[in-house]
Order: sequence, then C-alpha cells, then structure tokens
Amino acid sequence: MDSSYEKKAAVTTDTVSSHSDHTAVTAPRKKIAFYDPSKETKWTRAGLSLESFKRAPGPTGEQVIAGHANLDDIEGDMPVLQPKMKSRHLNMIAVGGSIGTGLFVGSGSALHNGGPAGVLIAWILTGAMLINVTQALGEMSILYPVSGGFYTLAIRFLDPSFAFAMGWNYVFQWAVVLPLEITVAVTTVQYWTNDDVPVAVWVTIFWLVIILASVFGTLGFAEEEFWSSCLKLLVVLMFIFVGIICCAGGGPSSGEYGTYVGGKYWSDPGAFANGFKGVCAVFVTAAFSFAGTELVGLAASETPNPRAVMPGAVKGTFWRITIIYVTSLTIIGLLLAYDEPRLIGGSGSSASPFVIVLSHANISGLDHLVNATICISVLSIGLSCVYAGSRTLTALAETGFAPRSSPMVYSSIDKSSRPVFSVAAILIFGPIAYVNCSDDGDTVFKWLLALSGLSTIFTWMAICLCHIRFRAAWKAQGHSLEELPFKALGGVWGSWFGVILNGLVLIAQFYVSVNPSAVEPPQTLSSVSGPESSDWCICTETRFTAAYLAAPIMIAFYIIGYVWKRQLPKRANEIDLDSGRKSWLTVEDMRAYRAERKNAPLYIRIYRILFSN
Repeated sequence: MDSSYEKKAAVTTDTVSSHSDHTAVTAPRKKIAFYDPSKETKWTRAGLSLESFKRAPGPTGEQVIAGHANLDDIEGDMPVLQPKMKSRHLNMIAVGGSIGTGLFVGSGSALHNGGPAGVLIAWILTGAMLINVTQALGEMSILYPVSGGFYTLAIRFLDPSFAFAMGWNYVFQWAVVLPLEITVAVTTVQYWTNDDVPVAVWVTIFWLVIILASVFGTLGFAEEEFWSSCLKLLVVLMFIFVGIICCAGGGPSSGEYGTYVGGKYWSDPGAFANGFKGVCAVFVTAAFSFAGTELVGLAASETPNPRAVMPGAVKGTFWRITIIYVTSLTIIGLLLAYDEPRLIGGSGSSASPFVIVLSHANISGLDHLVNATICISVLSIGLSCVYAGSRTLTALAETGFAPRSSPMVYSSIDKSSRPVFSVAAILIFGPIAYVNCSDDGDTVFKWLLALSGLSTIFTWMAICLCHIRFRAAWKAQGHSLEELPFKALGGVWGSWFGVILNGLVLIAQFYVSVNPSAVEPPQTLSSVSGPESSDWCICTETRFTAAYLAAPIMIAFYIIGYVWKRQLPKRANEIDLDSGRKSWLTVEDMRAYRAERKNAPLYIRIYRILFSN
C-alpha cells in the first residue's frame, strides 16, 4: 500500500501587479505544500490500486505560471486535477473529439431536410460561429485555466445564478446523452447482427466498456480520444478521397458512380429541399453536430502549460470545420440526392450518408469500416459525456453550487486525478439505455433529452458573453490587450457574432417546432440515432414543448440560484481578474517575446500562424 507524499515548494516573487492600481509591492517569501504524485507507484498513478482511490492531499503545483504574480493564494488557484494531458491529446480532442453521430448520421437527415446547398450554408455559418466561440474560449482558458472552464468563468464574468443554471443544465445534458450514445452504439452493431443478440446484452457490454475506460481517469480519456480521433480523421479523409474519384466517374462500373456524376443532383432534384424552412431545420442539426467542441476549455486545467498547447488546439477547430465537415458534406451533397429513400426511412448507421454512398459505389468492405468507425466514435462520445459531466459537476461543488460534504463529495479528487463521486454520478445514468428494450424507450429518451436540449446553445452563448465581459473588465481595470498571451481572432466582434448566430439557431428551432409540416424533425442530441418515429411529436404542441422545455427549466434554475446565493453580476471594474490567472507577463515582456518570434524563418512563422502559437 502506498503512502502519501508531498513536496514543499518555496515560492518567491519580487513585485505584485494589483489589478486595480498596478502599484508594485513586495510579496513575502511563502512556502506552499504541494502533492507529488510521482512518488506514488505506477499502479496508483494509473488508478489501478486501492490507494489510488484515496483523496489527493492537495494540488500538484505543476501548472506553469508566466511572469510576476501575486502568489499569496497560489495554493487555492492551483487545480487539484493533475495536468496529465499532453499537447497531442489536446490537439486531437480539438480536431476530432466531437466528430460523431452528428456528422456521420445526423447529416443524412440534414441533407433530406435542406438539400445540399442548405447543408453547406448551415454548416459554414455555424462553423464560423464555432471558430469564434473557440477563439474566445482559448483566450480566456490560456489566461485562466481553472477547474470547470467556461462554467467557472461564467460565475466570474457574467452572473453566478446564470452560471448555476447553465452548469447544471450542462451536467444533465451529458448525463442523459450517455445512455443515448450507448443506444446508438447498439444500432451500429445491429448493422451486422440483425437483432440476433438481445439489445440488453449490447447495452451491458458498452456500459461496462465506458466504466472500464473511466477507471483510467484523465489519461484514459485523453488516450482514447487521441486514437479514436486518429481513426475518425483517417476514415473521413479516406471518404473524401474516394468521394472525389466517384464524383469524377472513377468508381467501380458495377456501382452507381462508374460514370461522371458532377453536380447533377444539384439540378435534379435540386440544391434546396423544403425552402427556407428546410434551411432552418438544417441550422439546428448543424449546431448540435458540433456539440462537445467546447471540451478544450474544460481540458485546459488538466494541461501543464495551456499557454503552449491551447493555441494549437484552438486553431485545430478551424481545420476540423473546413476540411472534415465542409469538404465531406460537399462530397455527400454531390453523390446523394436529398430524396434518397434510405435517408428518410433508415435508422442508426443504415441512415448514414457515408455508409449509403459507399454502398451505392459498391465498394465492398468500406461501408463496414465506416460503420465500425461510427461505433467507436459513439463510444468515444460516451466517454466524453463522463469527462465533461464529471468535471463540470466537480466545479459546481467547488464553487458551492453542488453537495460538498459526505457522503456525496463531488469536489473530492483522488490520487489518480479522478473526481470519483462525480464520475459515478454520471455513469449511473448509463442503465437508462435499457429502456430501449421497451417499445416506449424512444419516447422516454426524447423527453429526458428535452430537459437539457438547449444546453449546448446556452453554453456557447455564455462563452461569447463571458469573453465580451472579460474584455470590458480588462479595459476598465487599465490592462492592455498586448498583455494577453493569446488574442481571439475576431476579438469582441467575433463574440458578438457568436451571440447573434446562437440566437438565430434558437429562433430557427422555434420556427421549425411550430411549423413542422413537410420537414423531418431536426436531428439534435435527442435524435442522432436516426429519423424520429412518425407517431411521436405528431402534434405541433408536443414538438414545441419537447424543443423548448429546457428554457423554462433554465429560468427555474436561475431563480433557485439567485434565491440560494443572493448574488448579482459585478461591474466591469469590480470583476476579479487575478484569481486563477497563470500569465502575468507585462506589455514589455510580450513585446520582447513577439519580437523574438518575428526573427524565426518564414516557414516556421507560417506554421505558427496556421497550427500553433
């Protein structure tokens, strides 16, 4: 059995930059006690010993702090979660982490509803919005890599009551999506088994797989995301390559793409389906296909040097949107008509346009590879549910908005850097997938997901509003933008664009919900397993209630948060800009840093602009 080890860090500083008046004062030398996990056995660090489940005695102090800082409260600022993620992990989470059923399956419903032109318009605009969201999140997360990411920042820069409502809605979203992803994984294996194996057996297997991966904590999640993202990127790039050949008529003569295809499906049946209403429905699908993009903000607190790795991860979002989403959807729009029967009547991976294209091309084996990739990506997102939900629940507890005392110690983190109680609280939702053994299982899922169906939109909007308020506070307290180690590409205007477009997505969902005729229900987190059944949401009132049930729940949580804490938003000059800050570089420091980097060779500077810091 291991014993606890601690290391003493003697921390000194010469000057302290006060956020209010910038006067230099002398800070006393202070010794801080940090926990040193390297002194534990490898089994404890991996989470495979009984000792690993004991509570970590404190933060590790491994995050890099740049510049002169006020270190009086450094122990409280250091996250207890250990920075186990490497640069390659964070980059792959940004590039391929959220690629899943929204792209592989949901894009089929989008093509049927909006046509190929509607799909491109919706994904390009939504992708541009997400680029601004991640840029804003990157700017704040590099400066403040705090536990809970955007939730904790919302408490500081927006309003504690709103952050309370958003945080719990975000937790519920991932908790309910977990059994949904298990359900979708079952449908993918049924592509091969044809219902020969009972659904309950597959549900049990996939739930146990996710539990096993969760035992390895942050590193298990990061490694799984890295390799599954590599597979997803490889398959999508392969599909793009094969699709270009098929468009040019280079497919097998035994398939449908043995002659030149070009843009014939843009002419017949046409570029748009269902007119304006169809495009609105596609906007909703596109928005929810990007769900999980914000996870890089949560992961920032579990990297040793966010300033070094986060810029590359943020820029990776641009390449994912342009190459993976836009290019692959362009190929699909060229090779499939929006009235393709399998897009309308299929379910699960059988309704995936990727599988349908390869099936039409009569390229044996590749459709099975894509289906296997869909299954792996679904399980990957299932593990992301556990990661995102548990980290946010832990942050809720740390900020006093969730239970902290025994027996439900949601703020407790063990020696392997696992918030054990929070992880268990999310995993316990997995058995909800067993409702699929009942005929009413689909209806149960849709109403459960309706409770938090708008959470993603609220979260993205909150990130943009946080960035706007952060910039206002930064300016009001006499700081210069030159001090920032990373600046969002679109600045405040990019964040306003994100707020407006998120608002338009909410309006589009409202419009489609109250005008459902001639349009399949838009695929959101509640319908990624395939087109919704025709006997559900058959009336406009039911559809609207399911689409917007999350709004009154958010309002109710806001009221509860306000009545509980009685806290109001702070003025820009009152916002705390020091707690959790990891970059204290002055304008002179940053100018010297940037001047030095300008001396690098041209090819290195181009690489940094496109892929790095």
